[in-house]
Amino acid sequence: MGKGKRKKFQENETFACLVQPTTEEVLGKDHPLKGHWNEVLFHNDNPIVLELGCGKGEYTIALAERFPDRNHIGIDIKGARLWKGAKYATQHALGNVAFVRTRVEFIESLFGPGEIAEIWITFADPQERKPRKRLTHPRFLESYRKMLAPGGAIHLKTDSRLLHHFTLETARCNGLTVLEHNEDIYGSGRADDLLSIQTFYEKNFRAQGIPITYMVFRLDNTEKLVEPEWDQEPYEQTYKTLTRS
Repeated sequence: MGKGKRKKFQENETFACLVQPTTEEVLGKDHPLKGHWNEVLFHNDNPIVLELGCGKGEYTIALAERFPDRNHIGIDIKGARLWKGAKYATQHALGNVAFVRTRVEFIESLFGPGEIAEIWITFADPQERKPRKRLTHPRFLESYRKMLAPGGAIHLKTDSRLLHHFTLETARCNGLTVLEHNEDIYGSGRADDLLSIQTFYEKNFRAQGIPITYMVFRLDNTEKLVEPEWDQEPYEQTYKTLTRS
């Protein structure tokens, strides 16, 4: 481990807004903060917005600054990435921001029923050959459904047409309500103040001329969710995916 990364990890330990559960705290058991995020961490009753795979926290931070009447939590497994968002939130005294270093697979241990108002997934790995690892695969959606408040929505913003259409087909075959889907938010003029927030990865994808897609849907089906049967070949990436290391 380089000195720079080691220094970030050490500084991470000092950030009150950064929660780093051990595996023992979330594997097969509920974390102490489950169902108590507002009470213990934010000290208010505002709705909680969750971003999955938040990276350096650019979107979580931007949402928190635009919506101070909501609490915002970003999740990622990479501590060196989370350092940037946690440091910014600390330096700017953003009391409505928190970050959690953990795997998305453990979120049922972290959030209680109805505790989350909405979820954002921004530029997640499309997992071209491993659909079960996609963050919009039914096995993950089942977890999200347990913690979303009634009427809660999931926002997906991605450069990957594969992930966009996989999610769209998943929603359709499970009878989920798709509120909006757009295959080129900048080309169509859809990128408003909210959707024009750009992460490090989005800036790189846009520089390559890759369209940015967006969709938002609700998990309003109570039946078991299933993976769609569809042909992904037309939507497979035609460019080399940028490394997210």
